Amino acid sequence: MAVNNEGSIDKREEELQKRLERIKEIEQELLQKERQLKEKEKSKKQILLRLSPTLWNELAAWAEDDYRSINGQIEYLLSESVRKRKNE
Repeated sequence: MAVNNEGSIDKREEELQKRLERIKEIEQELLQKERQLKEKEKSKKQILLRLSPTLWNELAAWAEDDYRSINGQIEYLLSESVRKRKNE
């Protein structure tokens, strides 16, 4: 019976080791994707945009409703406008 328990423990330990290896693989994949996203973000162009306080407040409220940053909201709106223009 002790041999059976040792075999069971060894098997369980082997399964846990495989899980740990898979977790490490996933972690490496996530780190690689994170690096790719950071590189992509670095490649974005920066612009200075002057907005009236009224427009800024409206965009801020809209961004909050859509769970985006104001910058993300402006980028989304511009992307949508370009996409719609291309489809006309």
